[in-house]
Amino acid sequence: MAARRLLLLGPPGAGKGTQAKILVERLGIPQISTGDMLRAAVSAGTPVGVEAKSYMDAGKLVPDEVVIGVAEERLRQDDAGSGFILDGFPRTVAQAEALDALLEKLSVRLECCVSLTVDEDELVGRLLKRAEIEGRSDDNEESIRTRMQEYRAKTEPLVAYYREHGVLAEVDGLGDIEEVAKRVEGAIS
Repeated sequence: MAARRLLLLGPPGAGKGTQAKILVERLGIPQISTGDMLRAAVSAGTPVGVEAKSYMDAGKLVPDEVVIGVAEERLRQDDAGSGFILDGFPRTVAQAEALDALLEKLSVRLECCVSLTVDEDELVGRLLKRAEIEGRSDDNEESIRTRMQEYRAKTEPLVAYYREHGVLAEVDGLGDIEEVAKRVEGAIS
């Protein structure tokens, strides 16, 4: 049986969002992304959403404890009861530790962390192409490489963290979307 409590990990442009959408369709469980969670909490006017909005309006990063609060609100919703796909959260080891504590409180555990691996030059090419298609002038090679450095410094340590916890599956993110989807499916089965 396929794992149903998943985390997709990988650098910008690795295909996490694309693979999450495929898994949502195949497994019938929700994709939960930090950005979506924050926007939904703000829109619903929940106490945590109100707090998050104050940071967002000031152009500041939302602190970990607020992000964890929003994640808890989202993971307690009925549709996440039979599984979920986390995308973009956690981003740091501290957030991963907080997520572990939260999942323990909810009496569930993360079953699989799928890490999509893609060569950095390939990622830069993908993101430049996406920027061109979507008309995103803020995405240039310099800003993309800065985001890659940020990922390596803060998020890549999660690969070792989840390997130590015995739930890591590294999947080659190169190839067409369906090829990668088959690899991901194999990794969570």
